[in-house]
Amino acid sequence: MKAYFINKVLATTVVGSYPVVKGSGLKTLFDPLKSAVETAVSDQINAGIDIISDGQVRGDMIQAFSGKLPGVKGQDVVGKIQPASGAITAADTKYARSKSPYVKGIITGPSSLAHGLHISTPMYRNKEELALDLAAALAVEARYLEAAGVTLLQIDEPIFSTGVADLAVGKQAVEIITGAVTCPTCMHVCGGLGNVIDDVLKINVNVLDFEFSKNPDNLALFGAKDLAGRMIGFGCIDSTSESVETVPEIKKRIEKGVEVFGAKTMLVDPDCGMRMRSREAAFWKLRNMAEAAKEVRLAL
Repeated sequence: MKAYFINKVLATTVVGSYPVVKGSGLKTLFDPLKSAVETAVSDQINAGIDIISDGQVRGDMIQAFSGKLPGVKGQDVVGKIQPASGAITAADTKYARSKSPYVKGIITGPSSLAHGLHISTPMYRNKEELALDLAAALAVEARYLEAAGVTLLQIDEPIFSTGVADLAVGKQAVEIITGAVTCPTCMHVCGGLGNVIDDVLKINVNVLDFEFSKNPDNLALFGAKDLAGRMIGFGCIDSTSESVETVPEIKKRIEKGVEVFGAKTMLVDPDCGMRMRSREAAFWKLRNMAEAAKEVRLAL
């Protein structure tokens, strides 16, 4: 097992987001989403997840970061991108760390962020130039998360599977962030990887996180040898559906992953974030996933 993770084969984690469960009462006047963070963290722990997140409840993956960066106004890039004036997500991450020793810090990837914004300034000629400056700004956030004690720093780049982003620049941008920290790093790419897998495998991270439930064809694209000593985040529950998979269903998916990658190489997680699911569906998907991983682990 990799020394930088918990000493547990088939450890479970999340891709990041959780349903926003708003609270009520006086404390919501000061921080309307604090109770949503608390619920997300407690639900993940109660579901049996080994490496949790803060729930990413404070906005969608674009707005949560772009809204804090100088140079961005709304959805428009209006000037040179600068780092935020302080940490963006570290406070919620520190709260999660107070409840669990193992927490994943999460940053929206610079290419996905660039493609979610409109360039409204002559400062940038294209999304690629923008992505590199976003990476430099996000590297500062990465250092805040490392200081908060994250077990793993994840960079979300869903745009990579679409063919829209320049993957050579995307690789450079991701590695600006990973090069800024010494903690283990992960890159999440959802969707089908058939057209991009060779380029994605070149990116220098410790863990590659992909979906194998909604996109089972991804399983035939590469194997343990292609990971070159890295780990695989093995998406084994469908984040796009309210339907809760049974433990036996999830076990079969994990067992297929073990055949291809080997148990010691795998982290078990959902295909993607759970923000759009109901709290009940999200919780039971995670609970069943944790139980399935446990049963496969015991059978090894």
